[in-house]
Formats: sequence, C-alpha cells, structure tokens
Amino acid sequence: MLLDGKLEVPIECYIMQGENPLPDSVIQKFAKTGGELCKNVFMMSKSGLITTANGLRIACLAGTYEPGIYSSTESAPGFASPFFAAQSIERLLSNTLTTSSSKQDYKSLAAIQSSSSSSQLVDIFISNVWPASITNFASAPLPTPELASIGVPPLDDVCRRLKPRYHFAASGGQPPTFWEREPFVWDDENGRASRFISLGAFGGPAPTSGKKQRWFYAFSIAPNSPDASAQRPANASKNPFMEAAPRKRPFQETASEGENYIFGNVRQPVKRVKTDDGPPGKPPPGYKCRRCESSEHFINDCPERQKPPEGYVCRLCNTAGHLVRDCPTKHAVGDTGGRKPKEGYVCRACGSEAHYLDDCPVANQRQSGGGERRNGKRAPPKEIGPDECWFCLSNPNLAKHLIVSIGEECYVTLPKGQIIPTQSESSNGEVPGGGHVLIVPITHYPTLSTIPSDLAPPIIEETEKFKSALRGFYAKHGCSPVFFEVARISAKGGHAHVQGVPIPSKLQSKVEEAFLSQGRSQGIDFEEDAQAALDSCAGGRGGYFRVDLPDGRKMVHLMKAHVPFSIQFGRQVLVDLMGMPDRLDWKACMLSEEEDKVDAQAFKTAFAPFTPS
Repeated sequence: MLLDGKLEVPIECYIMQGENPLPDSVIQKFAKTGGELCKNVFMMSKSGLITTANGLRIACLAGTYEPGIYSSTESAPGFASPFFAAQSIERLLSNTLTTSSSKQDYKSLAAIQSSSSSSQLVDIFISNVWPASITNFASAPLPTPELASIGVPPLDDVCRRLKPRYHFAASGGQPPTFWEREPFVWDDENGRASRFISLGAFGGPAPTSGKKQRWFYAFSIAPNSPDASAQRPANASKNPFMEAAPRKRPFQETASEGENYIFGNVRQPVKRVKTDDGPPGKPPPGYKCRRCESSEHFINDCPERQKPPEGYVCRLCNTAGHLVRDCPTKHAVGDTGGRKPKEGYVCRACGSEAHYLDDCPVANQRQSGGGERRNGKRAPPKEIGPDECWFCLSNPNLAKHLIVSIGEECYVTLPKGQIIPTQSESSNGEVPGGGHVLIVPITHYPTLSTIPSDLAPPIIEETEKFKSALRGFYAKHGCSPVFFEVARISAKGGHAHVQGVPIPSKLQSKVEEAFLSQGRSQGIDFEEDAQAALDSCAGGRGGYFRVDLPDGRKMVHLMKAHVPFSIQFGRQVLVDLMGMPDRLDWKACMLSEEEDKVDAQAFKTAFAPFTPS
C-alpha cells in the first residue's frame, strides 16, 4: 500500500535496510525514484549520506555483518543481500566527503569542488549493527551481558572518522533492546560530544526492571557550527574509540629544510629527541595518561589498560579475564606450523583439530589449479574429492565409530555434536543414543539433485526407506521426526546428506510455523508448491532447502544467487523450538570419542529391529 501511495504518511520518514533482503518491488521503486518510496517516506542508500535542507548531515550504513562476506566479496552488496562489505564502508566514507548524496551531473572541475566537503563529520549516524568498542568504559548497565560482545570491529574506524553527534543502532539483541550509553568527547574536535542509542523492538515486551524498552527516541539537534565551543557533558565517560586510534608521536621540528623534487622546499620532521627530564620509562613533565590521567606512566603501562572491562569476553578463546591482545592462544601454532584453530574446529579435509584447512597437508596435495594462487590471485576452489570429504567412506579420517547402519546405497551415522543432549548432558532420555542422525549416500554427490537421473532412483528409494524406519523407531520412544536437507550448489561441492532429528511428539504441530517464523526473520521464504520447486532444481539447476514435516508434508525454499543461506538454519529452528538455544553450535556440543561410541552403540542396538532389510 505504501508503494502504491494508498497509505498516507503524515511526516517525513527516512528508513534503511535492516537484517533481511529487501523485496524486489522496493528495490525497483528505489532505483526508479532515487529513494522516495512514497510521499514522505525515503529509503536511504546502503552506505550513503543525506544533507537536509537545514544542513543536518545524516549518514547510514544498512545491513548486517558476516566476517566471511565482509572481506571476500568483490563489490558492495546491494539491497538483495542482507549484508554489507568492506566496499560498503569505503563508499560510506567517500560519500561523507561530499556535501550531499544526491546524484548530480558533474560537468566541470568547479562543480566537483563545490560539492566536496573538507570534513567527514556527521550529525547523525544510523546503523543496524553496533561498533565493537562502544561498550568500553560505559557504566550504563547493559540489558543483557551478551550485548558486550555483539559489536562489529569495522564500525570502530567509521565512528572515529565520522564522530557522529548521535549514533542510532537497531540490532541490540534478539529481540532488540533499548540501551543508551553515556556521551563521550572527541578532544581533537574542540570537545565534540557523541551519544550512542540502541533502540528497542517496536511493540516489544515491557521489561521487569530497568529502562523502558523504547523503540523511539526524541531529541533536539541543530546543524553543528564548526566554530561553536562545546560544553563537556556532566556525565561524559572516556572515549571508547581512542584506545584503538593510532597514537600520535610528537616530533620536534627544526629549521632545516629538505628539497623535494615535486613540491620544492618542505619542512622535514626529525626523530624525537630523548630528554633527561626523568628516569627511563617515566613520562616527561606535563604528560597525562589518557586512560587514568596519571602522570606516573605512559598509557601502554597503565594498569587499567591491562585489565578488560567488566563482562568482556575474549573473542579468540571465548573466556573472560584478559583482552584479545593478551590472549594466551593468540600466537599458538598448530601441528603444521600455521595458526592453531579455536577449540572445536575440525579440518574438513582430514578431520584434524590441530590445523586449519588452509594449512592441511591433505588439502594442499590437490592437483594443480585446486585453489592455488596464480599470479598473486587465488584460483577458483577445486571441488572436494572423496579422499578429503567428511562423509566418503574412502576417507581414512572419516568418523566411522559414529556409523550406526549401512545399506546398499546409503548409510546412517550420528553427527558430531548432535542437537539432542546425551549421557551426562541433561539428556531427555527419549531416543537411545540421542537420535539425531544423517542419512548419507555412499557415492559422492554434492546434492541429491545432482545425482544423474539413471542412478538416482535406488539412492532416493533407500533414503526414503531409512526415513520410514526412523519414523517408526522415533514413535516407539514418544518422538516424531523432522528431516531437513541443505542442498547448496557451490564451487567446492560437498556430499549430499539428509539430517533427521527426533522432537517430542507434543511439538510436531508447531514445526511448520517454527520454520515459517524463523524464515520470515531471515528473509527465507518457502514455495507454495514444494514438489514443483524440487523438480525445478533437478540436475543441479539450483540450490534448495527442504524440510519433511512430521506429518509427511514438505517445505522447500529455493536458494537465490548471491544471497547467502546459513547451513545452520535447520538446526537453529529446531533448537529454538525445543528450548535448547545452547545446542546451536555443534562444535560446542561435541563429545569425546569414547562418549560418541557409547551413543552410537546405544542407538545401533535399539534401531536394529527397524533397519530396512
């Protein structure tokens, strides 16, 4: 109704993309009108700047952050992607050096110069994500401890450059919660103050304590005058971004001049001269530590700098008590000399936990052209072969101790780090051995849809037989099955498999809505005709995500080109449905090989009467 102009908006509204892809109709309207979706509603570009009629500069960085996409994409993602990349930030910083983001027809140097700005400072900055350092030195209590580690490192540099007077963010938790940080000051900008506000979810639940979860924020602001003297806010905290900024080294300049063949005579800085004003390591007179304002030590020796803020968790080892720079695992090396992986990481080429895939000797023994560098650039990755595939029986590093049944075309195995807790982990005690399984074709195919039509029938038939057997087995233990398949077509390929998870039978009527609801929040839609959608992917013509509901009906999502799809989507839906959010990360759920063997034997014994002949 908005796009058609049928819904009247009484005041001007500027909106941005959040965590989901935008519908095609919105993208087309944006492209056609330059941002005006209807009267009084304006869509801001993904990394743009708007200068209002009264001179307010409003910058925007839309979308969400994913490290792999941020550093690997070749161009800034558009509205069809929910993510931003390094190029998005480069474009934002470039846009802030202009007086407006509106498209102009520059026909002369004078026109270009008239549109440029000597400063990147903005009045208001709007982003979906938080900066990584924003919680440092803040005494305002966070709504939840998890918010201390949700920040995005690339945004720190953006804030240092833009120094916004107000910074509004939207994704402070799930659902978003309201948090207002104390203001902080930029000493190098005549005491310019910045304020950070994370807005709560619209219509969110009222908190039992603390500040009201506001989804709006009322404030008064006027265009900043460069010459206006700023008064330091009474409740200002230390600037959370200054410690990460490069420390300026004072230089002593002399009257000596050097000859530069382009610019002529220029003054040359000379090395800092050591003084004898105090003992070694003691700051010169007048120096004050920026962290604690002491004159007895440099900032690098400040005791406060050595200890992390309250609630801080190291991003490398996920433990509290030290900063990232002091992490004992920071410089640890693996068994092949490269960086040592985080706990729970498993190399998908050889199964080792002691090195990354890039450092794996098995992966590096591929034939020429398989991901090696050519002329300084990485060649397209070589498809994973059976000798380095997690699921191929010919791989000597396959976790064979988890296999619980082998047929003529497929085998069934427990996964590493299954969803269902077992043994000492608050087991629900329903299906022996947990019951989370994978049905895997013995022959290596990237997806079930890529199996040649003349070879597919017996593989598909046996897969369905195992599904049917598991339905009967789960039912005996008061559970119903949910099967799902991530059929993602990628350059490196993979090995087709279907996951089966037992859920309490009382939850089976809620499965469909759980997938629909979670899908809506992530921009994942499901096709009305599931079978027709599957048929359209035959022969590997496209990727898809398939769910077999407990009542036998299917749900299918067709993956779209250049729109990432999380391979953990199915797991995320089920752990939320069963109230086990701590089981989302399979690496955190891994058991020892001895415990895995106990689970596998328990499942194998109980499942034996149901195994297809």
